[in-house]
Amino acid sequence: MSRLRFILLLTLGLLSTASWADRVKDLASVAGVRSNPLVGYGLVVGLDGSGDRTTQAPFTVQSLRAMLSQLGVVVPPNINPQLENVAAVAIHAELPAFAKPGQQIDVTVSSIGNSESLRGGSLLMTPLRGIDGNVYAIAQGNLVVGGLGVSGNDGSRVSINIPSSGRIPNGAMVERSIPGAMAGGDVLLNLHSPDFTTASRLVDGINASLGGGSARALDAVTVAVAAPQDPSRRVQFMAMLENINVDPGEAAAKVVINSRTGTIVIGQHVTVAPAAVTHGSLSVTIREDFGISQPAPFSDGNTVVVPDSRIQINQGGDGRMFLFEPGATLEDIVRAVNRVGAAPGDLVAILEALKKVGALRAELVVI
Repeated sequence: MSRLRFILLLTLGLLSTASWADRVKDLASVAGVRSNPLVGYGLVVGLDGSGDRTTQAPFTVQSLRAMLSQLGVVVPPNINPQLENVAAVAIHAELPAFAKPGQQIDVTVSSIGNSESLRGGSLLMTPLRGIDGNVYAIAQGNLVVGGLGVSGNDGSRVSINIPSSGRIPNGAMVERSIPGAMAGGDVLLNLHSPDFTTASRLVDGINASLGGGSARALDAVTVAVAAPQDPSRRVQFMAMLENINVDPGEAAAKVVINSRTGTIVIGQHVTVAPAAVTHGSLSVTIREDFGISQPAPFSDGNTVVVPDSRIQINQGGDGRMFLFEPGATLEDIVRAVNRVGAAPGDLVAILEALKKVGALRAELVVI
């Protein structure tokens, strides 16, 4: 109960403070300036007996044969290597915007076979491709694995974190850059959260700083800004543009519920129409005992185990009811919920019921 009260009151305190201006770079991103995912397939070698079991992962042997043939080593077709120190892996990385050939990026390596651990392994040279099929980076290096796995002969196993995945800091060399990240024409700013009010205020803020007619809103997400065509001046212009302060519009009324942790966050503009809510408790306890039934002496009966089930139901007698007046605010909701002593699970049920009857003036979001 104390945790729920702390979360709700903390939300109330944060949302009740005065709004402040945000920078353009915190509200929007520039169209075309983004990272691009890369993916590849390769082999990790040098494992301490924790590699793929080739009978269950034949593609590891096929990959090894193909790699050795490129290096001039031919494995006879009738030979099936039983490898324990090689694992087939998938490699993925993010190619940042404006990345140039020769720069290095981090890569993540994950086992795709039955390898239990990649600790101590080294990734062999692997091309990383984009969605267009072109190679943009080459990955290679020693893995850093944060997990640990230990198993016994009886099948018992203890695992800390995930030992079948690791990272290689600066493990890939960029070979090709992404063209057209800063093309000519207007600069398009895309808001992280679509909002007509924020888009309008963004236009007003840019025009006030750069002059009237510099920016115009295309919709609730995109704002077009006239920019110089000269690349050197364009970079200076973007540096000035992204540091303009704008007062964003207030978010819509929402109640967000995390179904896994029970965390509930109530937005500032959430109100409740007149409604009465009662809160009670019902506990059902099922107890299963077992007794032994002995047969009479010199009888043909058998000793048997007899289950003894006991079911106990307790209905809380201190159910309480509270009334929401018209236009109840966030503070009223928090106070009422704390008064009835609702747990996070009970509060979810209360909010869903209020939404169902149309008394909750907010969008209910469950994540």
